[in-house]
Formats: sequence, C-alpha cells, structure tokens
Amino acid sequence: MSLNRRAFLVAGGSIVAAGAAPSDQVGLGVIGTGGRGTFVMTVFQKDLSVRVSAICDVYEPNLERAASTASKIPGNHPKLYRNYKELLGDKDTQAILIATPEHWHAQMVLDALAAGKDVYVEKPLCHTPEEGIRLVEAERKSKSIIQVGMQRRSYDLYLEGRDIVRSGKLGNIRMVRSWWLNNYLRDGAATKLDGKLDWEQWQGPAQRRPFDPDRFRNWRFYSDYAGGILADQGAHVFDGIHLLTGAGYPSAVNASAGKPHKQGVDTPESVVAVAEYPEDFIGVFSINYAAMRYKMRNDQSNQLDGDQARMDIGREDLKVFPQGAEEEPSIVKRSEKGFGYATDLHVQNFLECVRTRKTPTAPMRIAFQAALVVQMANMSLKQGRRLKWNATLNQVQA
Repeated sequence: MSLNRRAFLVAGGSIVAAGAAPSDQVGLGVIGTGGRGTFVMTVFQKDLSVRVSAICDVYEPNLERAASTASKIPGNHPKLYRNYKELLGDKDTQAILIATPEHWHAQMVLDALAAGKDVYVEKPLCHTPEEGIRLVEAERKSKSIIQVGMQRRSYDLYLEGRDIVRSGKLGNIRMVRSWWLNNYLRDGAATKLDGKLDWEQWQGPAQRRPFDPDRFRNWRFYSDYAGGILADQGAHVFDGIHLLTGAGYPSAVNASAGKPHKQGVDTPESVVAVAEYPEDFIGVFSINYAAMRYKMRNDQSNQLDGDQARMDIGREDLKVFPQGAEEEPSIVKRSEKGFGYATDLHVQNFLECVRTRKTPTAPMRIAFQAALVVQMANMSLKQGRRLKWNATLNQVQA
C-alpha cells in the first residue's frame, strides 16, 4: 500500500506511518467505545499520522477507559463528548469511527455524512432494509469516504480465495455451505453496571424499555437493537460469500430456527438461512451458538461446492480438493499474519482512501447486500415463509 508523501515503518507486525506532512494527518472521532470500538481505535492509532481528536460515549466507564487508552499515544488528547452530534461539530475531526450498537448506525452515518465527515462504521451496516436503501442513496450523493467493517474484503486469504474461484479451478458452483459454531448459553445475564449510563440516549431510535443492564451489555441478542447472532455473524459470512463468488443482492431468502434458549432474549441462537442468487447458486449458512466452544481459528468455515473441485476456507487457511482426489488438497494457502490482522488491513485501506479519495474495499452499497440477507432471514423467521427481493423496486416481497 502506498500513500502520497508518506514513508512507512514496520513495527511489531503492524504498518505505521512516519513523517506525515500536516496535510496527511487525520483527526479521528470515535463514537461508541465498548470493547470493539476501543480495539478498532487502537488499530487506527498504529498509523502515527492519525490523532484521536474526539471520543463520545453515553456510558462513563467506556468513555474514561477509551480516553485513557487513546492518550497513551503521544499527541493524542481527545475531547470528550456525551452527545455524538456535538462531536460531529468538532472542526479538528475529519474522520469518524462508529462502533455503537446496530440500531444507531444508520442515523449516525447519515448525520456524519451531513457534517462532511469520512466514516468507518462497524457491521452490520443497518437494522432494516429501509435504512439500507437510504444509506446507499446517501452514499451515492456524498463525496465522503465510507468503509463498513467487513474486514474480509481486505483480508489476503479471502482475496486469494476469490482469485481461485475466478480462475475456474472449481468449475460451476451451485452451492456454498457455511457454518459458525460457539456457545453463549453458559454466560449469565448482566445484572449491574460499573458506572453512569445515559439510558434514554442509548436507546435512541429504539422502542422505549425500562432500564435493563443485560440489554445494554448484550444488545446483540435483542431485536430492538440488533438482528441476533444470525445477523451479527451472518453479515460477515454472507459478505464473504459475496466476495468469493462475485455475487450481489439475493433474489430470495428463507430461514428456519429453533426457539431462543438464552433467558430473556428474543432472538434464536440456532438458525439456518438460505439465500438464492441470480448468479445461479444458493448460499446456506448454519449458525449454532448452543454448540461446544471451539478455538477461534476453527469456529467458522465455508465450503464452495464446485463440479470440478471444492474449496474450504476458514479464518486462517484455505484448501482446494479436486474431483477424484479429495483426500489430498491440490492447493493449500495460509494467511501470513492470521485473521486478527484483517482489521489492520481494512483500516489501512480506509486511511489510504481518505487520502487518495479512492473507493474503499467495503463501501455501503456492498455492505448492504450482506445486511439485507440476514434482515430478510429474520423477516422470514417472523413470517414463516420465503421472501423475495425486488431489485427494481428495492423492496422485500412475499
């Protein structure tokens, strides 16, 4: 990766920028500083031309921890905000990292674009198809750079997998089978918080509920704020399928699920979602968070069933098994730095595009395609039927 007027040093396995001219420096504002938001912030800080200029959170312990973490890098003395709109008015901030719960993504992205900021937003991009349509239209009209946190789009292993599919080595692919296994049923509900939370502001556009520490801690599993574990992990998986196959929007989606077994939540942990594509294949994703717990490198995989060969691709490696010799792979590739480095690569791509104004690897129009699949899967569960996507009208239909 090359950036104008920049020199790079390799330190501790990460690429960092040195000697950046003032015009290359980026003031970063961070909205949402839970575990993921603070982690991604530190990835941004590996580029020494990035200065964390502002941080916003409605939960005081998160705000204080993120400010302390950011300040460990010399020259980073972020202003602290408790309302994100005030942060968007900060003139020292050019780019925004949004890592809030899913139900806030759409409005915050729209407001950041209206403020003229470049945006890196975590996945899933949005909570409903209607939000996604609005965001894609806003992106089309905006001059801002927008990257969604679908890091497989920048990951060396997945890019090599895409090239293998393009080469024709697998032949015709009519099915992709994917799975993700883990267990969250052993984790108890959160019963208290460690500090002050602005509960009303946190709920934002969601339906009003009485204060509940578990809804704050485990928002991913409540339909008011997210699409459950299906959407949380499925957005990554279906985006990976789209990247590998070159597919876009689904033509139809159907899903089946067991009942929720995690106390209090209203989204299931065991789901099978099937997406049909106009490219003439189906993508089948099975997620089971009531399984045994696996090592991270083994918890997720994808099998692309071609009529000439099958490709298995997981977090760390891929293998191609040709017809007639499926015991021994003909191609074996392993990521040089592992899946954890995918976020570094994705952030680097965003920062390069901030400076060059090129289109990043995961713009909103791409991210919405994956978000739409899991949204339609959840709608299918509620309605008990297969649903179609009308690409002409941008509508979900029975």
